[in-house]
Amino acid sequence: MPDHASHPLPPLAARGRLSLTLEEMVAWGERFGRAATPPLVVTLAGDLGAGKTTLVQAICRGYGVTEPVTSPTFALVHRYAARRSPVYHLDLYRLRGPAELTNIGWDEIVSAHALVLVEWPERATGMLPQHVPIDLEHLPGDESRRVLLAG
Repeated sequence: MPDHASHPLPPLAARGRLSLTLEEMVAWGERFGRAATPPLVVTLAGDLGAGKTTLVQAICRGYGVTEPVTSPTFALVHRYAARRSPVYHLDLYRLRGPAELTNIGWDEIVSAHALVLVEWPERATGMLPQHVPIDLEHLPGDESRRVLLAG
């Protein structure tokens, strides 16, 4: 797996944290998608409703995916076409742990020349290749739906 630290991705900010409105997060995700170069694995962690799928949709749009991007919660893996490479969107929420990754073709997906976006990466503990981690959380007491993006 190549060194993803060398990819020209939009910086999170000093100390790796940004407080963003939902609209700002979407714009950041689109810039991230435009800058992403495959092969690249990105993990998105955060509570239910934190905005992981919304951010994935923005990254995919920026990357050039033209079809609707939906949550693969029940299918576990969605594959999208883009000019630069395929995009794999994985939602590991329903997995009990890393032992179940074989059932979804994990090794082939994370080693493909693709953009791989993984929600609920903690379900793959010990099996993640080098990746760009993104953590999302709602800021407490903020009614404007601000999220904290950290990497």
